[in-house]
Amino acid sequence: MAHGYDTMMNPAIEELLEKTGSKFRLVSLSAMRSREITNYVGQLGQGIGASVPPQVTSTAAKPLSIAFEEIAVDKIVAEEYDPDAEAEAAALAEAEAIAAKALGSDDSA
Repeated sequence: MAHGYDTMMNPAIEELLEKTGSKFRLVSLSAMRSREITNYVGQLGQGIGASVPPQVTSTAAKPLSIAFEEIAVDKIVAEEYDPDAEAEAAALAEAEAIAAKALGSDDSA
């Protein structure tokens, strides 16, 4: 039976789980974004403007609801973090810096 009103969870939790891929990622992403929205609203009167404003037009009053809406429309997306890839990139950058330094000292001879 279809309801003529919004359910308690709008957007639907199933839709949000499809966007994020796991419950843990959904909770983490929405909590972080909710804190950012809260910080933004708290800074409005001070003119600081360091936080990112809400990315969707919403009638929701709660930061968590706004975060869920942003996730549902792909304004906020979780990115995979691979610490091994970061370590490899740092090692490559260090090797390039050493090679550039060695080439620089060869040019002066």
